[in-house]
Amino acid sequence: MPIALITGTTSGIGEATAHLLAEQGYDLIINGRRLDKLEAQAAELNVKYGISTHLMHLDVRDADAVIHFFTTLPEAWRAIDVVVNNAGLAAGLDNIENGSIDDWNRMIDTNVKGLLYVTKSAIPLLKQTKGHIVNVGSIAGKEVYPNGNVYCGTKHMVDALNKAMRRELAESGIRVSAVHPGAVETEFSLVRLEGDTVKASAVYEGFENLVAEDIASAIGYIVSRPKHVNINEITIMPTAQPAAGVILRNQGL
Repeated sequence: MPIALITGTTSGIGEATAHLLAEQGYDLIINGRRLDKLEAQAAELNVKYGISTHLMHLDVRDADAVIHFFTTLPEAWRAIDVVVNNAGLAAGLDNIENGSIDDWNRMIDTNVKGLLYVTKSAIPLLKQTKGHIVNVGSIAGKEVYPNGNVYCGTKHMVDALNKAMRRELAESGIRVSAVHPGAVETEFSLVRLEGDTVKASAVYEGFENLVAEDIASAIGYIVSRPKHVNINEITIMPTAQPAAGVILRNQGL
């Protein structure tokens, strides 16, 4: 069976992608920081889809942990066909003057450095399988919106890295793609707004937002194309969101 490694699988887009790829017949390397959630997810995937799972219990921000994971990966799990760089977050909605340096570091360390650490370690294995890297970006990597500053900056970096990887790895036969979602209802806003459930719920009121399964479906489409086809990138928006930071609420959309 083919093998897919997905970062940030215990919720949201990562969780939905794990289910979709398991349904497509992939054995999965699943990643998260909480061992109890990873173990529960592995048990569910194994029973529901009859696949095998391997736990990548670490924080992608920890370069040494990522390197150790790949260097000690059992032989049976080294033939990785797909890497989905999904782990990411937004923290805070302040302007730069009032922004939190701790929030900036969390976003840069997770969204950019974590993606780089995993990709760098995975490339030698992907060269052997002529595999596929899918980077989960954001509409914030295409457009900037008020008070999005550092988060938008990290996702613009993901967009740039996606293009750089595609050029650098083409001769190795590794395909590189990106998915750039608009407003998806996951734990994203809850994390960004520091657990304020009222404010987080308000983000998605008055229009039909995307759900994690919409993005997982796009990822499933990308990785199921024949070897001679590469989907460079897909941008997916709710019908009610014509641009970053613009949502048409209470208009039946």
